[in-house]
Amino acid sequence: MTDPRITKLAELLINHSCRLQRGEHILVEAFDVPESIVIELIRAARRAGGHPHVAWRSNRILRALNEAAAEDNLKIWADCDLHRMTQMQAYLGVRGSENVSEMSGIAAEQMKTNARLYAKPVHFERRINHTKWCVLRWPTPSMAQLSQLNTEAFEDFYFNVCTLDYERMKQAVQPLAERMARTDRVHIEGPGDTNLSFSIKDIPAIPCYGEANIPDGECFTAPVRDSVNGVIHFNTPTIYNGLSFENVRLEFSQGKVVNATADQNGEAINAILDTDEGARYVGEFAIGFNPYILDPMKDILFDEKIAGSLHFTPGRAYEDANNGNVSEIHWDLVLIQRPEYGGGIIRFDDEVVRQDGQFVSADLVGLNPEALKR
Repeated sequence: MTDPRITKLAELLINHSCRLQRGEHILVEAFDVPESIVIELIRAARRAGGHPHVAWRSNRILRALNEAAAEDNLKIWADCDLHRMTQMQAYLGVRGSENVSEMSGIAAEQMKTNARLYAKPVHFERRINHTKWCVLRWPTPSMAQLSQLNTEAFEDFYFNVCTLDYERMKQAVQPLAERMARTDRVHIEGPGDTNLSFSIKDIPAIPCYGEANIPDGECFTAPVRDSVNGVIHFNTPTIYNGLSFENVRLEFSQGKVVNATADQNGEAINAILDTDEGARYVGEFAIGFNPYILDPMKDILFDEKIAGSLHFTPGRAYEDANNGNVSEIHWDLVLIQRPEYGGGIIRFDDEVVRQDGQFVSADLVGLNPEALKR
């Protein structure tokens, strides 16, 4: 018998996240997940009148393909998958992983080539801009370990997070999107020596409530490319290209990262930021508010939604909140501002809108955890 929570999640993904309509084609790309979720997604898509297609992936096989792929190999692979993507109106990426560091050890130059020749044309240029898409993780024992929960407790947490009332969140986030859209100057203070200022003037603010990511709960925009000045010290560990980084500290001058350090993999952080010219500029600024996600687990699809957090992203800007920054990387780095993580303030045009992780202006209190959990 299928777990009813899986059926409920599949219905939410097809009908709320992807808004699949009769006659539309959807690609389900499944990475190391149980057959049950894929089967339920197929059934839910057909109940909606859509046409499901499935790409069945293994992360270990993908590693073997990626680690020494020649450019001709990547170009043909990308051409095949790009052709399929052009036939799709919707996309679901369901990503499980028994080992979050599966891609570690692949040479940095090889990872850059893979991103340029495969990920960029297939996903960043086609899928993100031309399909109704949603990406989510699948719960695994390794994720439970990272969250420091037993397997059963983590599964309960996962399904609570992923199937919360996204319609309530949709209504609650609109005032934040409106406030960000009319804001010029942003000032952030936080743990360590965090003191950062930048402009978001005239760049769209995009509210997120379960249509592109599950779990969800953020509102994003981008800084004016050359406006970022100061220091931000991230208190959330992160994994990028299979490497772990902690206490990442970035110093900006006129929009550019001029100094970058971390407690580990210090050389690697600068190699990532030297990928191309745009890698040292920021393509996204976002505020997180999922009421069920409180602590980091080195999984960015969860960590960037932490209640009382923000993320600041070296690399490529999204097309719908575009500041003109172009890069092969997009590296979400998270700062938590709740008191137990050191506190902090966000100001819009000199007005405090969030203090120590809690929204304080009357139009935004509906985004605080006690309101979203009701």
